[in-house]
Amino acid sequence: MTDTNSIGLHEASASQLAERLNVLLANYQIFYMNVRGYHWNVKGHDFFQLHTKFEEFYTDLLMKVDEVAERILTLGHRPVHAYSDYFRIASIEEDKDVHDGEACVRGVLRGYQQLIELQREILSLASDADDEGTAAQVGDYIREQEKTVWMLNAYLG
Repeated sequence: MTDTNSIGLHEASASQLAERLNVLLANYQIFYMNVRGYHWNVKGHDFFQLHTKFEEFYTDLLMKVDEVAERILTLGHRPVHAYSDYFRIASIEEDKDVHDGEACVRGVLRGYQQLIELQREILSLASDADDEGTAAQVGDYIREQEKTVWMLNAYLG
C-alpha cells in the first residue's frame, strides 16, 4: 500500500494542502460576493470607472474560484461548497451596504491583501510537498494580485 495519491504526492501533504485550499476557496467566494456588491452599489464621481473595474475583478475572481476547487479535486479531495462552511472558515468577512467609491476600493484592497497572505502560506506548503501544480497556481495568483494591490494603492493616492 502506498501513501501517495494519484498524482504522486504524499497523501498527508495533499490533505493538508486541500484543507488550506478550501480555506482559500471560502475566502475567494466571500470576496467575490463583496466585489459583486461593490459593482452593483458603487456611487460617486468615479462610478463609471469603478463599476467597470469591479466587473473585471469579480469576473477574474469567479474564474479563480473554479480553478481552486478543481485543484482540490486534483489533489484527491472535495471542495467545500456551502456558504455556511465559507463563513465558518474564511477570514474575509462580508462587506455589506458599501457604496462609496473609495470605501469600495479599500474593501477590494483589503481582500486582495488577505488572499495574498493566505496564498503565500499555501505556496510554502506546496513547495515543501514538492507540489509544483499548486505552487505554480498560487504563485501566478500572487504575482497578479501584488500588481493589483500596487495599482489600488496608487488609485487611493
